[in-house]
Amino acid sequence: MMATVLSDQGPSNEKASQHDASQQNGSVEAVVVRFAGDSGDGMQLTGGQFTLSTALAGNDLATFPDFPAEIRAPQGTLFGVSAFQINFGSSEITTAGDAPDVLVAMNPAALKTNVQALKPGGLIVIDTGEFNKRNLEKAKYEANPVEDGSLAKWDVLAFDISALTLEAVKPFGLGNKEALRCKNMWTLGLALWMFDRDRQPLVDWLKAKFAKNPVLADANIAALNAGHAYGETAELAGPLRKLHIDPVPSEPGLYRTITGAEAVSLGLVAGAQLAGLPMFFGGYPITPASAILHNLVKMKEFGVTTFQAEDEIAAICAAIGASYAGHLGVTSSSGPGIALKGEAMGLAIMTELPLVIVNSQRGGPSTGLPTKTEQSDLYQAVYGRNGDAPMPVIAACSPADAFECAIEACRIATSFMTPVILLTDGYIGNASEPWKVPDPATFTPFPVAFLEDSNDPEGKVLPFRRDERGVRPWIKPGTPGLMHRIGGIEKAVDTGNIDYAPNVHQAQTDARKAKIDGVAKAIPAQQVCLGNATGKLVVVGWGSTFGPIHQAVRRARKKGQDVSHIHVRHVWPLPENLGALLKGFEHVLVPEMNTGQFKTVLRDQFLIDAVPLAKTSGQPFAIAELEQAIGRFFDGIPENEGGEVPVNESQLPAPEIEQP
Repeated sequence: MMATVLSDQGPSNEKASQHDASQQNGSVEAVVVRFAGDSGDGMQLTGGQFTLSTALAGNDLATFPDFPAEIRAPQGTLFGVSAFQINFGSSEITTAGDAPDVLVAMNPAALKTNVQALKPGGLIVIDTGEFNKRNLEKAKYEANPVEDGSLAKWDVLAFDISALTLEAVKPFGLGNKEALRCKNMWTLGLALWMFDRDRQPLVDWLKAKFAKNPVLADANIAALNAGHAYGETAELAGPLRKLHIDPVPSEPGLYRTITGAEAVSLGLVAGAQLAGLPMFFGGYPITPASAILHNLVKMKEFGVTTFQAEDEIAAICAAIGASYAGHLGVTSSSGPGIALKGEAMGLAIMTELPLVIVNSQRGGPSTGLPTKTEQSDLYQAVYGRNGDAPMPVIAACSPADAFECAIEACRIATSFMTPVILLTDGYIGNASEPWKVPDPATFTPFPVAFLEDSNDPEGKVLPFRRDERGVRPWIKPGTPGLMHRIGGIEKAVDTGNIDYAPNVHQAQTDARKAKIDGVAKAIPAQQVCLGNATGKLVVVGWGSTFGPIHQAVRRARKKGQDVSHIHVRHVWPLPENLGALLKGFEHVLVPEMNTGQFKTVLRDQFLIDAVPLAKTSGQPFAIAELEQAIGRFFDGIPENEGGEVPVNESQLPAPEIEQP
């Protein structure tokens, strides 16, 4: 079966420069591919296995899974589209890419919701078997875009993947519905051919996955091989060609791909081991945090106990109880669940027990955008509890960074007898990147010392007598001679006896605050991760904005613009030198996926006139968005009527985003 190849008659200069020239000699430096289809088409599985093959080929990569909140949206609808984007190359990759070079669209809805993101001159691979009248109507198409010329600015490779898949798996006697489920493997086979990938790891994976059903394994392998063979043998002009991407230069060592959820899980286990403690995890299923519980269930051999509670409150209270008993208590959730845990966080602060709370942020408020990413829980993390209830907050900037951040959260929690919030988000949790597995010997242990004897000359037990850092001792229940009581009601200094006299509450409130403020002395000084320590502009980020900010600043500096990048891991308390560092720049730009929360924290703490760049679309920042925002500070900063730099992105002229 031949394919239909649609293309401009004589590509424009723009098209040639962005597509054909980039593929000169069959080798390119980096490519962005997006697989998109119906929720039942297996796009996440396809993307995941393509990611595995890419990692085995030695390329650097970053991925962005993007799927609907509905468990099973109506087939063929616009809101049921699931997509998986991967950016891979032979040089450093820090984002999943702004605009795809290749879009694989398995149905009309996938094409409609994704095609405008494709680079001019990019390649669209279309399954014409799904472009029937019914599916076109569901996608709100009045005419078939494959035939009406609306795709003229892209190269289009249109053929009936459905029919080709059915032909490939016919010998295995599958029903039509089961046979069509192999389409994603056929498509993956074609993609493996296009980018010179080895099929054998995928063949081995399919055999293992369907070990109990060899017929399904063989059918999927046949579809995979058929897609690969189609690329090898089809007489196609122009768009379809094999591209080779060299491995990225890398240090010797053991590498694997890792998602943020996997990295958090491994980091928590490593942190507990470095503290010399067994770990208890109490959790309740919620998107996108559930993967942490799923991963930790598999780690019982490392002294991990997992507990799926009946609700969020029970999950955190069980973890607090485990910490009281001498374990490292851990819980996780997303924004709505963190809200439910709020009172229990106050209990952990009042009892001064170590606890790690992971918040995998998603779009809010309320149920919000369950499967989309956002950074809008920062206020909740820093301020969001009743009473004066300070606690440290740490933010991971990438999937791999989440490993070290989890260890750091464990260190601070056990060293300062305090709950700690670790912020990730949907993008970090679901995305993956290569990770060099670290040598465990490079991490400094921070073993816990439990109080085993009286800490008072008179032989009394003083569970709230503080050391020079303001930290109380950790006493295991049942320790001979050290019977004690703790709880949520205000307590007397040293003894911990119930006492809510005015002067006692003042003293204990001040002591708890001073302890958390003192954490700033135990964290590294803030560094500039790109650029100079002073200058005209600094872009300050936190969390998952690291990749696009870093690339945008790098591009701006290549243009000669005086801009630097600072990325903050310790969100609360802030590093002691951060204020002085920021005041060394004329302007401070703070991009974040909320309405300007970290900007407010910086203004509050350092009295600097930080300018927000806010985004709440549920999608990560594009490099081009940030590059254009940076350029405004060098092309003439827009001013409002008062002559001041605008502090809200809505006051800035609407950008026309250029493709990178």
